Amino acid sequence: MRNVLLSGLRTRRRRLFGTFLAVLLGVAFLAATLTMTATMTSAIDGFFGEANAGTDVVVRSSTALADGPNAARPPLAGSVLDTVLGVPGVEAAAPVVEGFGQLLGRDGNAIAVNGPRRASSWVADPALNPWKVSQGAAPIAAGDVVVDRAAAKIGDLHVGDRTTLLTPAPEPVRVVGIVTFGDADAFGGTSYVGLTPADARTFLAGGRDQLTSIQVRGTGADLAGKIGAVLPPGVQAITGAAATDETTAAVNDGFLSALRALLGAFAGIALLVAVLSIHNTFAILVAQRTRETALLRAVGAGRGQVLAGVVAEALVIGVVATAAGIAAGYGLAALLKVVFGALGFAAPVDGLVFPLSTIAICVPVGVLATVLAAIGPALRASRVAPLEALRGAAAERVGISRVRVGVGVVLGAAGAPAVVLGSAVVAVGAGAVLVVAGVLALAPLLVRPLSRLPLRGVTAGLALRNARRNPRRTAGSAAALLLGVGIVTLFTVAAGSLKAASATDVETTFRGDFAVTSGARFGNGSLPADLAPALARLPQVETVAAVGGGQAVVDGSGTSVSAADPASLARVLALPDASGAALSSLRPGRIAVADDSGHALGDRVRVRYPDGSVATDEVVAVYGRSQLVEPVLMSAQEWAPHATQALASAVYVELADGVPAADGRDAIVAAARAYGNPTVSDAGELAGLGAEAIGQLLNLVYVLLAIAVVTALLGIANTLSLGVHERTRELGLVRAVGATRRQVRAMVWWESVLIALFSTVVGAALGTALGWALIRITDTGFSMPIVPIVPLVVIVLGGALAGLLAGARPTRTAAGLDVLRAIAAD
Repeated sequence: MRNVLLSGLRTRRRRLFGTFLAVLLGVAFLAATLTMTATMTSAIDGFFGEANAGTDVVVRSSTALADGPNAARPPLAGSVLDTVLGVPGVEAAAPVVEGFGQLLGRDGNAIAVNGPRRASSWVADPALNPWKVSQGAAPIAAGDVVVDRAAAKIGDLHVGDRTTLLTPAPEPVRVVGIVTFGDADAFGGTSYVGLTPADARTFLAGGRDQLTSIQVRGTGADLAGKIGAVLPPGVQAITGAAATDETTAAVNDGFLSALRALLGAFAGIALLVAVLSIHNTFAILVAQRTRETALLRAVGAGRGQVLAGVVAEALVIGVVATAAGIAAGYGLAALLKVVFGALGFAAPVDGLVFPLSTIAICVPVGVLATVLAAIGPALRASRVAPLEALRGAAAERVGISRVRVGVGVVLGAAGAPAVVLGSAVVAVGAGAVLVVAGVLALAPLLVRPLSRLPLRGVTAGLALRNARRNPRRTAGSAAALLLGVGIVTLFTVAAGSLKAASATDVETTFRGDFAVTSGARFGNGSLPADLAPALARLPQVETVAAVGGGQAVVDGSGTSVSAADPASLARVLALPDASGAALSSLRPGRIAVADDSGHALGDRVRVRYPDGSVATDEVVAVYGRSQLVEPVLMSAQEWAPHATQALASAVYVELADGVPAADGRDAIVAAARAYGNPTVSDAGELAGLGAEAIGQLLNLVYVLLAIAVVTALLGIANTLSLGVHERTRELGLVRAVGATRRQVRAMVWWESVLIALFSTVVGAALGTALGWALIRITDTGFSMPIVPIVPLVVIVLGGALAGLLAGARPTRTAAGLDVLRAIAAD
C-alpha cells in the first residue's frame, strides 16, 4: 500500500495542487495572525518596559478616572516633590507635567498621528527619561520644544524651525531638538513634544503648581514602601516594574485581546473555507478512483488499508502544505502590516516577531484540518465493493440522502428561532452557526432551481444540465465561496446599517449649520477654549456652542463627560428621547445622563473631577445615546474649574439669519486657520464623519476576508479541473459531434459562472438575513437592515467575474483536449 500511495501522489500531483493551495492559504493566515499578535505584544512590552527602565518608583494619584492603560489621574500638589526628595534612599526625583500638545507642521496644519498627542515637561535626568536627543539639544529656554522624529518627519520640521504648539491654545515655539524613544522614532503611534518645566506648568497645568506624576531613582530595599509611608492620602507609590506590568496587562487585556479575537476569527474562517474545499476535492477524487479502489479490494486490500491510504494521502498533503503555509504566513504578516497601515491602522512597530509557538500551533491545526476534511471521503472509499471494478466508469452518488436533508432541516429549524428572536450576541451567534450549517447541508436542494434559469444557447444549456446533473458536487464546489460571500455580505449589511444609524443620529440631533471638529481619534479633542469666542465674534454667526469635557469618576465608575454652555447647546443640538428638565437648565449641581448610563431621573451621584475634587450632583434630565455627546453632560460652568486644560472636541455653529452657507463657511474656515486648520463640516458632512470610520473598518474586514474568498475560488477551479479530467471522454464525444474548441471552452466557463453565481446569490441572501439579526440586537434604531444596493450588486457581479477567473485554467484544459485520445479515454 505504501508504494500504491506514493505512486498515486506522483500521478495525481496536479489534481491535488488545489488542495495543497487551500491548506497553504488557511495555515498562512493563521501563522500571519499569530505573528502579528506576537509582534504587537513584543513591541508594546518593549515600549512600556523602556519607558520605565530607569525608574525605580512612580508616585501618582491613587484614583484612575477611567479604565485602560495610561488612564487620566488627578494631579499631585507640587509640595509632594519635596516630601519624596526627603525620603532616605531617593537619589533623584523628576517632576512630570503631562497634557495635550500638538505642533503645527510647516504647512500650518496640525500634525496628525494615530495615537494621542502628548506634551510633557522634559526630564533632565537621562536615567529617568526614555527620550534621547538625536539632533539639536534639550529645551532650556522659554518657548523651546523638542519633538519626536516621526512627528517631525510628518510635519517637515527641523531644528531651528519656528512653529505653533496647540495646548490647545496656540503658543509660538521654537524646535531646538529632535528626539527618539530609545531607537524608535516615536512611542508607538503617539506624538511627543517636550517643554521646559516652567512652560509645561504654564501651558499644561494652567499655571498651577501641580504635577502629573513623579519619577524616582534610588537605592535600598522597598523604596516604594518607604515613599508611600510619607505620602498624603490619595497619593500612591508603586515600583517602575509594577507600573510597566499594569500598563502592559491593560493593553493585552484590551487592545491586543480585541486584535487577537478579530484576526483569530478571520483565520478560523479561512481555515473553514479551506476545509470545505479540501473535503470537496477528496470527495471527487474518491469518486473518480472508484474502479481503482475496487481493483485494490479485488486483489486483497482490506477496508482498513483503503481507509488508511486515503488518510495517509491527506496527511502527506497536510504536512507539506502546512510547512509551506507557515513560511508563507511570515510574508503574509508583513503584507498585512503594510495594508493595515494603508487603511489607517498602522502598527507602531518595526520588523516582525516569529515565535516558535506559531509553529507549535499551526502544524497540528493544519494537519488535523486536512485529515478531518478527508475522513468522510476516506470512509466512502473504504466501502467500495470489489465488484465495482467491473463498472466501465466511476460511479459517484449524485442523489441527496434523506439523512442529509433531515440534518439540514433540524439544524436550520434549531438555529432560526435564535437568529430571529434572540436578544444576546451569544444566542444569535450560536443560532447563526446552526443556520449556516443547515444551509450548507441543504445546498444540493437549492441547486435544482438552476434548471429554471432562462439561459439561451447550446453551451449554456449543456452547462446548466451539467451543474444540475450532480447537485451534490455543484453544492460542494459552491460551499466555500457561499460561506465567504455570506460573511462579506453580513459585514456589508451591518456596516450599511451602522452608517445609516450614525447619519440619522447626527441629522436628527444636530440643528446648527456647521461643526468645527479636531479630528482627534484619542483624547478629548484639541480645539482651544478661545476658538468659540473667536467664532462668536463673526458677524455671520448667531450661536456658538463649544463641547468639551474629559474623564471623571461618577458613582465609582470612570466615564467620559461632555461639558458645554447649556443655553447655547440647546440651540444647536436636540438630543433624542430627552426627558426631565430642559438641557438649557443645567447648572452646577444639575447634570444630564444618557438613558443607558445606569442612572435615572432624581438620582444623586457622586462625581470626582479630574483635579481630584468631589461633588454630589442631581440627575435632572435623561437623553438617548448620541455620538455628539458623552454619557454624562454637565454645564461648562461646573466643569471648567476642575480642568487643567480647556479642551474642546467640537464647536457647533448656527449662522445668523440671511447669511448664505458658503459665506458662513468661508468666515469660519478663516477664523479657525490659526488653530491648526480644524475640519469644518456642514450637517451632511458631519454625518459622514462617523460613517467614514465605519467604512474604514469595513475595508479592513474585506482585506481579512480576501484570503478566504481566494481559497474558495481555488476550490471552484480545482473542482472544475477535476470535472474536466473525469469527463475527458464526454468532452471528446462532444467535440466529435461538431462542437468547436470555443464552444467547449464556453460550456466549462458557463459551469464556473453558474457555480459562482449560485454561491454569490445564496451567500448574499444568507448574509443579509444574518446581518439583520446582528443589527437588531445592537439597538441601532432600525427594525430592518439597511441593504446597500450598490455594494451588493458589486458582490454579485464580482461573483460572476470570480467564476470566469476560476474557470480560466479548466476551460483551457477542456478546449485543448485531443478528440481521438479523449474518445479513447477510460
